[in-house]
Parts: sequence; structure tokens; C-alpha cells
Amino acid sequence: MSSEWSIPNIWNKIRWTVYLPIYDWVVNSFGPYRALSIENLHLKAGDKILISGAGSGLDLQFLPDSVEITAIDITPGMIALLKNKARRQGKNVEAMVMDGMQLQLEDNSYDHVILHLILAVIPDPVKCIREAERVLKPGGTIVVFDKFIPVGQKPGIVRKVLNVIFQFLATSVNRDIDKIVAHTGLQKQKDQPVAWAGLFRAILLYKPTA
Repeated sequence: MSSEWSIPNIWNKIRWTVYLPIYDWVVNSFGPYRALSIENLHLKAGDKILISGAGSGLDLQFLPDSVEITAIDITPGMIALLKNKARRQGKNVEAMVMDGMQLQLEDNSYDHVILHLILAVIPDPVKCIREAERVLKPGGTIVVFDKFIPVGQKPGIVRKVLNVIFQFLATSVNRDIDKIVAHTGLQKQKDQPVAWAGLFRAILLYKPTA
């Protein structure tokens, strides 16, 4: 059975549908960090880009018209908002309702993958990043912008308690990006604290050619 119908994914669909009216207002302040992350891709005309967990399409404004964009999200309402943004911005985007842990996309088909504010939200971040790695061409790159525990630290009791509340509402604040990436063949090329005293980080990952 598709993981789209798992209990965690059903819950994700419900809560993000509830958050639709306020989503852009809540996360719009992260625009400069999205832009900074996307700059790390060094995009060229004709590049094929996948945005996994694209939400309402807040990354679109930072992508040039010369690239080919595929955007997926598990919440139909988010994809509807994204399509409206794409129309207003005059961008040609293939937007689909799809599970980031089970991409219905071909292997080695994208030059770059954008994972913004998804790895701390999705039920299984390892499945998500391995799927991103699978569809990424050798020599391609993945950018991650999200909340992670600081490098080399373990969450204390207060953070663990707060994480229970945050996870119910929307997101984990205790995930470890290095442990997630360790399940892949990806190489971390950049890891930059960018917001909220280092809670949010911009990370660049590379898929080796051999």
C-alpha cells in the first residue's frame, strides 16, 4: 500500500490543510534563507529542478524562468496554491500531489533537488532524502533548509519535551542532519547556520559521479 495513506501522512495532510489560510504568513519571513539556499545550486539554463515538499510554492520566486521545475507536495491544497503562484509569476511548473517518501519519478532525472522545510516535517526523513538521491543525476546537488540539532549535540530534556509539542503541531526540532545523510551516498559540501541562533541551517549535498 502507498505510504500516502499511512496514518502519519494522513495526519500531515489534515494539519497542513488546516494551516493553508495562514501558511504563507507564518513562513514568508524565511524568504531570504530560501534565496540563500538556492544560490548554492548555481543554476544554469535548462537545469531540471525538483522541489520536494514544495508547499504553497514560496521557492518559485527565487528560481529563474530558464529552468524546468517539478514541484510535489502531499497536500492537495498546497499544490493548488502553488499553481496559482506559478501562473501569477509566469513560471512553467509541473506541479503534482505526491509523497516525498515515495516519488513516482524516474531515477537520475534531475540536476538539482530542493528540500526546504520538509526533512523536519516528513514522517521518515531518511526515506525522503534517499528518494531525492535516487532521482538526482550523478554530479547533481541537493539543497536543504530546515531545523536541526546543532552539530555534535544531543537534545536535552527541555528540548525533548518541547519537541513533543512541536511535532504534534507541525515539525520536529530534534532531527540530526548528519545521521539522516549517513543513510545515503551523498557528500555534504556546505553546512551554514542561517537563522534562529543556528536552529535553521542551509546545507548543500552532492551526489558523486562514481
